[in-house]
Amino acid sequence: MTSTPDGPRTPRDPGDRDDQDDSTREVPTIRPGASPEDQAFAPAADDTAPRPVIPAEPEPEERVDYTEIGPNETTGEVPAVPGDRVGLHLDFSAVSDVGRVRKDNQDSGYAGPHLLAVCDGVGGAARGDIASSTAISQLRKLDDGPADDLLGQVAGGLLRAHNRIGELVDDDPSLNGTSTTATVGVFDGARLGVAHVGDSRAYLVRSGEITQLTKDHTFVQSLIDEGRITEAEARTHPHRNLILKALDGVHETDPDLFLVDLAEGDRLLLCSDGACGVLDDDRLLDILGSGTPDFAAIELVRASLEAGSTDNVTCVVADVTRQPVETEPLLVGAAADLPRRASGLTGLFRGHRSGDTGEMEPVQATIPPDVGWAIPSDPIDPEAARYAPLPPRRFVWVKRFFWLVVVAGLLAAAVGAGYGFLQGRYYVGVQDGEVVVYRGFDYSLAGFSLQDAVEGTDISIEDVEAVNPRLADAIQDGLPVHDDVDSAKEEFERRWTTALEDAEAAGTTGGGSGEEAPGQTPGETEDMPSSPTSGPTSAPTAELQSAGADSREVG
Repeated sequence: MTSTPDGPRTPRDPGDRDDQDDSTREVPTIRPGASPEDQAFAPAADDTAPRPVIPAEPEPEERVDYTEIGPNETTGEVPAVPGDRVGLHLDFSAVSDVGRVRKDNQDSGYAGPHLLAVCDGVGGAARGDIASSTAISQLRKLDDGPADDLLGQVAGGLLRAHNRIGELVDDDPSLNGTSTTATVGVFDGARLGVAHVGDSRAYLVRSGEITQLTKDHTFVQSLIDEGRITEAEARTHPHRNLILKALDGVHETDPDLFLVDLAEGDRLLLCSDGACGVLDDDRLLDILGSGTPDFAAIELVRASLEAGSTDNVTCVVADVTRQPVETEPLLVGAAADLPRRASGLTGLFRGHRSGDTGEMEPVQATIPPDVGWAIPSDPIDPEAARYAPLPPRRFVWVKRFFWLVVVAGLLAAAVGAGYGFLQGRYYVGVQDGEVVVYRGFDYSLAGFSLQDAVEGTDISIEDVEAVNPRLADAIQDGLPVHDDVDSAKEEFERRWTTALEDAEAAGTTGGGSGEEAPGQTPGETEDMPSSPTSGPTSAPTAELQSAGADSREVG
């Protein structure tokens, strides 16, 4: 099946007349992965039904309106293809970056002589990176070479990826909910067979114009189609990340399928929504309008991050050239596991300046044909894939020194605040048997005492114990804390004076608790009987006073 000026033509019988009305022909339904034989009309019982043939190629001078095969609508018109377009080649590059917000990269990308692909994993805890890398592991087989039926080939690749993800979910229920977008192009030297599911995108730059080839399968796109919001409003819509189609191994997949005729000088871009979600068409064209594919891919990632992208960013850029390009396939993102990510950096191109690495020669490596599934349980060898060029690690020491200064400053501020707090706290305690005023707290931290004696009282704790044991215990435990040394000292002197007065009123300086029983006045004790209502009024003898004192000491 080929592309024509009016869209893809349907099979017809060789005996049909050229002037036969096309409206009477039946259009077959294209199913993902179906062979050309499966797409043909089955002959009726009377053998009178038409049998399909492949129509001739369209005239190269005509404008080609790429038309999607299937029930979905197209997004635009591709400019006319100039001149001879047979025997073309792809000069490609690919870059993937985890971004400035996400902890891991769930995007996967691939670029080869015949295959361009971007998959954006969805699922969060369900491991979207597994879905995207598994899809790439199936799709990369399309890079072996194009088939006569490009659309059947690329649709079959999507179907295999879809089924493989379903097998993984069946084997591991924790993966339930994982899925991935897929935007794939297979190149045969003249045309690009495109299959698309989700909100990753494909663009074509030709003659200074940019055309979006794919149409997002998202909720906000449906609102745009209905005229309810604009594309600018869609970029900030709260449900802009809600996709309606994806490869998940569970639900039936209905990809968009179409052909695009390519010409020398064309530039292709496949990217995840981490790029196209923050860069409008004018900005994309500005970056894609110059430089090599390596330069353009790096600049797209850098510009996306600077524009505030909160997602992973993956860009695949390819130029259509006349001369063959000796470039090995590129595998980036989750499918490659990115073991070469610079330590200490959260992104490949954080701090990269425009033009710094655009002309760098990429690191070359080959992808062995026996590499299995690109999932964490069976990762691809780090040396088995060529990665996107890494920018020079400039001024890394400046960044490290900056953070050291910041941490040291915070620690110094914390220590200073703590020291100032301790210097303003005073309480009365005991040091070497003497009652003293301390500054700080009665604690030790890492072997260092948080207190120091600042003023003595010339009063021993033994003297306090003899007058008032309870006050002595309170001093041993530390009296209440005050904001200055005078207040702390006054607190102790007040209590000590009260204890002495109580002891003197009780008739002794050799003991007593200094605490009166309820209902007693100072100086009274439980052992001293109240004065009799009648009897002698003479003073008690010295022996009685001594006995009373002894009884108070016992109490």
